[in-house]
Amino acid sequence: MGYGRLGSVEPGSSQPEPQDDAVSMPTRRRKLKLLLVLSAVFIVASAVSAGIVVGLRTKGSDKTKAPGLRKPTQAISRTCSKTRYPSLCVNSLLQFPGALSAQEPDLVHISVNMTLQRFDRALYVVSEFSNVKMATRVRFAYNDCLELLDDSVDLLTRSLGSVVPARDGTLAGSKADVMTWLSTALTNQDTCTDGFDEVNGYVKDQMLARLSDLSELVSNCLAIYAATDDEDFTGVPIQNRRRLMGSSPESGELPGWLSKRERSLLDVPVTAIRADIVVSKDGNGSVKTISEAIKKVPEYSSRRTIIYVKAGKYEENNLKVGRKKMNVMFIGDGKGKTVISGGKSVFDNMTTFHTASFAATGAGFIARDMTFENWAGPARHQAVALRVGADHAVVYRCNVIGYQDTLYVHSQRQFFRECDIYGTVDFIFGNAAVVFQNCTMYARKPMLGQKNTITAQNRKDPNQNTGISIHACRLLATPDLQWSKANFSTYLGRPWKMYSRTVYLLSQMGDHIHTRGWLEWNATFALDTLYYGEYMNYGPGAAVGQRVGWPGYRVINSTVEASKFTVAQFIFGSSWLPSTGVAFLAGLSV
Repeated sequence: MGYGRLGSVEPGSSQPEPQDDAVSMPTRRRKLKLLLVLSAVFIVASAVSAGIVVGLRTKGSDKTKAPGLRKPTQAISRTCSKTRYPSLCVNSLLQFPGALSAQEPDLVHISVNMTLQRFDRALYVVSEFSNVKMATRVRFAYNDCLELLDDSVDLLTRSLGSVVPARDGTLAGSKADVMTWLSTALTNQDTCTDGFDEVNGYVKDQMLARLSDLSELVSNCLAIYAATDDEDFTGVPIQNRRRLMGSSPESGELPGWLSKRERSLLDVPVTAIRADIVVSKDGNGSVKTISEAIKKVPEYSSRRTIIYVKAGKYEENNLKVGRKKMNVMFIGDGKGKTVISGGKSVFDNMTTFHTASFAATGAGFIARDMTFENWAGPARHQAVALRVGADHAVVYRCNVIGYQDTLYVHSQRQFFRECDIYGTVDFIFGNAAVVFQNCTMYARKPMLGQKNTITAQNRKDPNQNTGISIHACRLLATPDLQWSKANFSTYLGRPWKMYSRTVYLLSQMGDHIHTRGWLEWNATFALDTLYYGEYMNYGPGAAVGQRVGWPGYRVINSTVEASKFTVAQFIFGSSWLPSTGVAFLAGLSV
């Protein structure tokens, strides 16, 4: 195809060369340094606490040994043998207080603690570049990295609180939570470095040098933590080691992360909902703009904040519900009535990550009865309409409209129900653990010479609990593509990263789907490490007789294997299943 994943352009086209012309950010730098100092105090205290725990469990001390003379213990060697980067694992643990006297269970939280400190230090160091003059494109990549590093520090802090019991023996999060948070931290680092792919120069070199090994350190944490029991986090569920659900619950349920009140909010008429903030362009509400509404949302709130956005087209610059704005619910007047719109693309000299017309990273985000669109058009390539990196996110009865890179399911756990998604190249992409249910994916007519790909999943590590599951959905062509489908091929997906994972279950496939089903990313890249599956799909495009013969592709014949990608097992877990809510399939079928 000739198109890269992030920030790339068509061969033969060009983008402006980076120029050192960006402004400085002294105020932000001072604030960030203050926050980092406070964070460092917390991390050091945590490290001391971990060292004390290890000291109580073991005899002896490694304090008198010079770093160069230290040799790994059997516990370190056994622990690091489970990782993908064992040499880095050994060397990093040897430098961490208490590791040489630790037993294997202690090395789980020590590895997370050590990685957290590395991320915290990296964030502090790279913040020093904020005053360096940068080209616009470089500045966007740099700012993305600061945001993503800050998010990863938070995720690793929460992970540490979940692997080290509190005094009463409780943990801050479950096994699934920690695997999700560590997976997201790895995705964040991948996104950060990807943002510099299309640029060169001093800032890129310095950033990559100071961020080196961070991805590998998180990968090692994932491997060490995943090995603490016999659950299958490898991403290719062949041996069926994951505990199966005892029985299929009845339909009529929504995710367990929603309270009974919140589940009811998803289906009651908007007139029956008492919103905290009302957005109306004509002034008949609390505020006139969505950005004003977001500013009014309290930070770190455990209470649901409901924002009702009345009918109208809202075009504001890069709207975002940030990490600190938790439990926010947006309700509109319906698809095509309440429209959040934008037209940013990589042609505006920004990263794909930053092109989103609307982005949400605050945990507990919900959107209902709205349209998110990016009207940049196919000629401007990557242009995101909606980006979601919020844990426990639900998008219900919404339109997501664009061309290339329409919907960025960036990270964390997400659920989409009864949504219509329009696009061309890689129009559902990212590395969340996400299930689409009863949705319609509309392939549009792309540019001449392009091929449509519905998904581009970028799972980088075999221990990440991520992937795209498309269950009981419809794959259709828009009228303009249907009339010219002989000139444009449409594929189910292509592997963006090494362990790409995507499945289609019980879905209707139109005749615009190519008989091969799937498209290579680049020659033989990832064909034996990806996991692509199809289970009992139907329609003219669902025939599997001429599908690709890649080692990582499979026609799923086992209900046990297919069930691993359902709501109950893939994103919620059997312990999360609720007892009330709107129509919803927890298993493969009713």
